[in-house]
Amino acid sequence: MRLASAQGKWLLAAMILGSGMAFLDGSVVGLALPAITRDLGGGLPGQQWTVNAYTLTLAALILVGGSLGDRLGRRRVFVVGVVWFAAASVVCALAPTIEVLVAARGLQGVGAALLTPGSLAIISASFVPEDRGPAIGVWSGLAGVTTAIGPLVGGWLVDSVGWRSIFWINVPLAAAVVYLSIKHVPETTGEQKKLDLGGAALTAAGLAFLTYGLVEKSWMWSAGGVLVLVAFVVHQKVTPHALVPLELFANRVFTAANICTFAIYGALAASGFLLVLQLQYVAGFSPLEAGLSTIPATILMLLFSAKSGALATKIGPRWPMTFGPLVAAGGLLWWLMIDEHTNFWIDVLPGSIVFGIGLVLLVAPLTTAVLAAAPDMQTGIASGINNAVARTASLLAVAAIPPIAGIAGSDFADPDVFAPGFRTGTLICVGMLVVAGACAAALIHGPAVSPETLLAED
Repeated sequence: MRLASAQGKWLLAAMILGSGMAFLDGSVVGLALPAITRDLGGGLPGQQWTVNAYTLTLAALILVGGSLGDRLGRRRVFVVGVVWFAAASVVCALAPTIEVLVAARGLQGVGAALLTPGSLAIISASFVPEDRGPAIGVWSGLAGVTTAIGPLVGGWLVDSVGWRSIFWINVPLAAAVVYLSIKHVPETTGEQKKLDLGGAALTAAGLAFLTYGLVEKSWMWSAGGVLVLVAFVVHQKVTPHALVPLELFANRVFTAANICTFAIYGALAASGFLLVLQLQYVAGFSPLEAGLSTIPATILMLLFSAKSGALATKIGPRWPMTFGPLVAAGGLLWWLMIDEHTNFWIDVLPGSIVFGIGLVLLVAPLTTAVLAAAPDMQTGIASGINNAVARTASLLAVAAIPPIAGIAGSDFADPDVFAPGFRTGTLICVGMLVVAGACAAALIHGPAVSPETLLAED
């Protein structure tokens, strides 16, 4: 179909609302963590699991979600994911205990794993070739707007209505997405690849064991998780229908880009988790005020990501990926000034702007490097692997860095306990970004687009 047609516009609206629902949820839950802890208890482990249960199932199942859409119909799996996500959101909103909330967050992640891969796949399969690029641009831009307003809406809801409202808001959004999808989105399928259910099970089990071990500081569980993940790699080498084609990692640039992804997204997730808690526990900000701290970086991403992507296409991703993490690390170092006497305009805003400039420099070139390193026939699975790596990094960083930084115990929210841990954890994140920049400088070489793409364009 054409993007300018009525059906094309409604289809795009459904995909933006659907993926935006998942993005919105991810950007507001962190702001609600102190309120959730006051209501349901659970301490720091409860907060970590409220974030990580969602990320765990999403990271483990996102590749399976894409494969199911190809086999069973992308619209069908997308709609199932939206309904599943909404149903899990209702359970989150009604959760009487932290254990129920954590379980429901895990179910939310399953729904997100079903709907997230489908949105881009549906856009790519439904529009004529010349309209796909503009459609994806509109999708990414407006989905970014959803991420930008999330902290404002979420902070206001937590302040004025209560933390349960951030989950109730998903219900009307989901209803609109289901209606638009059934009415305006055609069904499409893709490669009928056999599902690697064994690989999916090993991934989920390995990440669950490892995450539990990190949060609960149990080396036995952590070691068990590592062993299961090693078994996953072995399984991928011998199964004829691998969830993750390991031959992609024979390309040095693809491997290096994913190492950078792991370090960068781990640092982003852990620093974001610690920042909103530092602003509330130590600086005394409200959820809405804490949410404002993320807005400048998101606005910069919306305004300049396309130009950053064009620059990476012209000069290659190496140098943007080298300097971007270092600039973002500078923003994190600025945030070390946040304490009980924090002034938003002096201690928070400049750091957010510097951090945002770093993200602008690195995010689009990172995607460019991943896609350029994969053959054209495997760009979809390459993008999916990179997405899964990013989610896994977020999961493990939020699980590991707070206890390593000394944030633990029943008095973790005491400013005298949390503030030193925030500084230590932020410095760990700075180190991860420096490692990512060094990795890019040493290993990311070559053109910004793949040879196959250049031939196709010629």
